[in-house]
Amino acid sequence: MMLCWGYWSFGLPGAGNRLQAIIAEPQSCGFIHEKNVKEVACGGNHSVFLLEDGQVYTCGLNSKGQLGHEREGNKPEQICSLADERIIHVACGEAHSVALSDQGQLFSWGAGSDGQLGLTSTEESVAVPRLIKKLNQETILQVSCGNWHCLALAADGQFFAWGQNNYGQLGLGKEFPSQPSPQRVKSLDGIPLAQVAAGGAHSFALSRSGAVFGWGKNSSGQLGLSDQRDRESPCHVKLLRSQMVVYISCGNDHTAVLTKSGGVFTFGAGSFGQLGHDCLNDEVNPRRVLELMGSEVSQIACGRQHTVAFVPSSGVIYAFGCGARGQLGSGHTCNLKWPSPVKGQWAAYNKQHLGTTDPCKYYIVKHIFSGGDQTYVLCSEREKTVPADDFRAINQSDYTCSINDETIDMWRHKLSERNNPNSVNEVVQILSSAACWNGSFLEKK
Repeated sequence: MMLCWGYWSFGLPGAGNRLQAIIAEPQSCGFIHEKNVKEVACGGNHSVFLLEDGQVYTCGLNSKGQLGHEREGNKPEQICSLADERIIHVACGEAHSVALSDQGQLFSWGAGSDGQLGLTSTEESVAVPRLIKKLNQETILQVSCGNWHCLALAADGQFFAWGQNNYGQLGLGKEFPSQPSPQRVKSLDGIPLAQVAAGGAHSFALSRSGAVFGWGKNSSGQLGLSDQRDRESPCHVKLLRSQMVVYISCGNDHTAVLTKSGGVFTFGAGSFGQLGHDCLNDEVNPRRVLELMGSEVSQIACGRQHTVAFVPSSGVIYAFGCGARGQLGSGHTCNLKWPSPVKGQWAAYNKQHLGTTDPCKYYIVKHIFSGGDQTYVLCSEREKTVPADDFRAINQSDYTCSINDETIDMWRHKLSERNNPNSVNEVVQILSSAACWNGSFLEKK
């Protein structure tokens, strides 16, 4: 099942026609009961739901075609034009959406005037998902959307960016205008990447060895580079060098990072309390959220101007920042400048609070998704003893490929089948990639 809170421009998913804009505490999403949701992405005023079977549903505002179908409103509807694809990941910008198929292909739809759809045109809006043909020769592993730009990581370590570049958020260097088709970010060539993350108009890449690179808009210090100067190319965030960062989440103008030991550092805009430092100042340097020290955080997620963190040992979801639209789940609509518990009884696994109270009152957290002014929590069924996801143990299949015994066996198997004409290309691409070779020699730790 799934719970959600925050702001819906067209009411709560599955709540019939009842227009209820602000949901200040977690409520069950009716639509979800009979569906197995795998992932949720939140845009400015729309949401995209990916089901376990690869189907995609959307709801919310449809002014730019961002729902990928003709209808609009609070009832999630399936994007029929993607029904033949098995989608494995979805992402949203302010008013556009992107879906990644199990074949490593990207489809985009919605607002396109800044080139954020990667379709080589800058149409005002595209209402039906289209394939990004420029990336057809690549196997894409990850995609992340900023408000008006996109980042994608390919299996051979190539890193692509497209869309608006007003602040240098594409990382292509000086003098580059906005780009309507995917461009290689060459300055990160040879670095094996584990994650790409886009904020409102800033971008991050995390290397497999834990190095953090940031670029783009920096007016509030959201790049963590000790100043407020925008950057047109990826810059190493040296202050995080010793922290062993494993996951990055970006808000509109702030950033949160999770370390291997379960610590949380935040930086950037703080005017709503979204940094959790008990003040409203901007921070130009990564600063540890002291209120969360002493407990290991396993999941973080940033919305536009709020931050959410989950502590599995106590089963508490914390939220801080802007609460005007109910996005903190506290039952109130005030801002909070330090981590405060979200209403409800949460647990990280089935038997966590056994004996202390009625087990039926607990929701077993699986995965937290946040974006725009809302948050969704995907919960496990009580009968299934699946522990909550841990963002510190991220799926390595999303990383830049390594060349090891396992990959060589896989290639041998693929090439012996002879029915996949792309197999040889794929092998050659990876063998000729510096990033893949470099990643293959990293120590496991």
